[in-house]
Amino acid sequence: MKLSGLSIGFAVTGSFCTFDKIKPQIKSLVENGAKVTPIYSYNTQNLDTRFGNAEDFMSEIKEITGSSGIRTIQEAEPVGPKKMFDAMIIAPCTGNTMAKLVNGITDTPVLMAAKSHMRNLRPLIIAVSTNDALGINFQNVGKLMIIKNIYFVPFGQDNYKLKPNSMVADLSLIEDTIEAALEGKQMQPLLSYHEV
Repeated sequence: MKLSGLSIGFAVTGSFCTFDKIKPQIKSLVENGAKVTPIYSYNTQNLDTRFGNAEDFMSEIKEITGSSGIRTIQEAEPVGPKKMFDAMIIAPCTGNTMAKLVNGITDTPVLMAAKSHMRNLRPLIIAVSTNDALGINFQNVGKLMIIKNIYFVPFGQDNYKLKPNSMVADLSLIEDTIEAALEGKQMQPLLSYHEV
């Protein structure tokens, strides 16, 4: 496995309905030999929702990765200077996080880690999950797509009848996307329709 022995930063933002779907992806990365460090947005750390309890979620991820993760901006700042990650992924990546990322805003641990990581010209992978990807956030998807060293997990409309602006990454392609990004390639095809 190409990811064996590599260090991966796995950042989680508040698309809470996606949390159960990323757990097996994190587990697979660990089982395939990657060292995975979770990075949590403040909303991920603090908001209990109908999809689960924040502390329970982070405990499960710690059980899988063996790491409590990065939870503060101060802990995230050394990501770049210490060259902590070979690659970093934001999964799920909300529209709010994309909007801030494209505008250089670093007011959460995830955004600070991403900024710090990118100074090393190493891949940052985005797994989009937002109800307005084809709405007001469409411009941010486009802007991020042309930034060097940013790659996207292939994504598509998840419910075009009821949520025509919504797009979600195919999370089963996380590992393949990371492997391609480490070779400087965007995984293709990038866009597809899939039911979530």
